[in-house]
Amino acid sequence: MKNRWKFGTAAGIAAIVLAGCGDGAAPVEEQDVETPAEPPSEVAEAEFPVTLVDAMGDEVVIEEEPESFVSMIPSNTEIAYELGLGDKMVGVSDFDNYPEEVADLEKIGGQEFNVEKIISLQPDVVLAHESGLGMGTEGYQQLRDAGLNVFVVENAETFDEVYETISVIGQVSGTVEAADGLIEEMEAQVAEVEELAAGVDESKSVFVEIGSEPELYTAGTGTFIHEMLTMIQAENVAGGEEGWISMDPEAVVAANPEIIITTEGGYIENAAELIKERSGYADVTAVQEDAVHELNPDTVTRPGPRLTEGLMTMAELIYPETFSE
Repeated sequence: MKNRWKFGTAAGIAAIVLAGCGDGAAPVEEQDVETPAEPPSEVAEAEFPVTLVDAMGDEVVIEEEPESFVSMIPSNTEIAYELGLGDKMVGVSDFDNYPEEVADLEKIGGQEFNVEKIISLQPDVVLAHESGLGMGTEGYQQLRDAGLNVFVVENAETFDEVYETISVIGQVSGTVEAADGLIEEMEAQVAEVEELAAGVDESKSVFVEIGSEPELYTAGTGTFIHEMLTMIQAENVAGGEEGWISMDPEAVVAANPEIIITTEGGYIENAAELIKERSGYADVTAVQEDAVHELNPDTVTRPGPRLTEGLMTMAELIYPETFSE
């Protein structure tokens, strides 16, 4: 009988926006995990052996430059591909959907991962994730007991923490230079957006819907979405709350946002049109001005390189007069 262990599907948002990673949209409770010691942010060059402290607080020693990887979460996979490790990926989670090449790789499970499958792939490094602690810790230990290097990547909830994740994966994989380059590129893109946003005359109020069934869910502070709205000088109507929160539809109407953005378009047909048709929404400014838009959830919730893409797209949707020129 195969061993399968439950595992969070996406960093930071696994408990809320599973739809963005390939599963249902219903939120579930987050788990408390112990905060580990911080790993070093950079090394001078890609030399091995490399010793790092992971999200479990464990010291992980990578003796030689890895030639094969299994990634247990989509964000790790996207980072690995951006660092030029695509040819070294031998297995990914069931929820991986980017880049297209991942469709041809072996799948190791999702919230429940297949320990025996991962062992059979014999990767030099398993890129696990902090969101799997609690439910998947025993499975991680089984992988270690089988002689595999398991590095548990820390959860990232801000752009700066994503940069740190990229840096650490660069150290684990021997792609430090590529990681530094990717971080610099993302930082430059963010700086460009913020510079343009500084010219915005009037801030617009925005409601971002990340789930509508069985309850309406949105993003408060401590999320990438809120950080992005802040970067572009937009007002998050849910900015008075923290994390992923449930919001009454009547409260949305009362807030009267100028812009409504939904991340459900990837799995609900005509998601924007359905919002416009809701009871009471006809009087909302965003509906009256046809300013209800769809946005790829993976680019605004997945802690990886495409966050800057999501940032620019969001800016264009909210301030087309500033960002679409």
